[in-house]
Amino acid sequence: MEISAKKVWKTLDQVYDRIVTVILVLILLIVMYCIYDNYWVYSHTLDDSLLRYKPTAAGYDPDESPITEDMVAWLTIDDTNIDYPVMQSRDNIKYLNTDPYGEYSLSGSIFLDSRNSADFSDEYSLIYGHHMEYGKMFGALDEFLNEGYLREHSRGELIIGRDGHEIYELEVFASMRASAHDDVFNVKCKNIRDVIETDAAVRTGEPDGRIIALTTCADGDTVSRVVVFCVIKE
Repeated sequence: MEISAKKVWKTLDQVYDRIVTVILVLILLIVMYCIYDNYWVYSHTLDDSLLRYKPTAAGYDPDESPITEDMVAWLTIDDTNIDYPVMQSRDNIKYLNTDPYGEYSLSGSIFLDSRNSADFSDEYSLIYGHHMEYGKMFGALDEFLNEGYLREHSRGELIIGRDGHEIYELEVFASMRASAHDDVFNVKCKNIRDVIETDAAVRTGEPDGRIIALTTCADGDTVSRVVVFCVIKE
């Protein structure tokens, strides 16, 4: 029995409609997943429940803290959203996508370079963090490229250890844009003060003391970085 051309075209048309419907449903599901994923990432970032585990918080007990043993310090820059535990692992990969509780998280954690001493006794220490919206994590670092902002937000605090056995005042004194390949990302750099003097976009002083650099990605670029320099006040 011969099948009419009209019937063949009708069948093909139905198949086509079904394929298009499936594709549209898949696209919708992908869009919904992206919306949910963004919501989850930023709601996780905006969560300030971590502050209850800050060593100076009332009733804080390091033995009961859910933050992992990789926590080496707590970093605060006054009047900004930077108020986080500082983590450290054997490499500089783990805490890119792991939160302070040891769970997977796209926003990751603020973490100290694996080559640095956990007690910040090095002359130069480097701390990394993701560039998040709303000034969360290290999303606020861009603002420090403005001299007026840096001068108005130049105070901070570094609490060493899970038990907060040492507390230091921090002074923010310089900021710059840099390439991820520059000397500023070498924690063993012997001339970091010369680098800052030569390349800093903003520099408000020449501090005497141990230096800490805070760094994050700039403008979504995989190579460009924003770096903000603090000095530990002895």
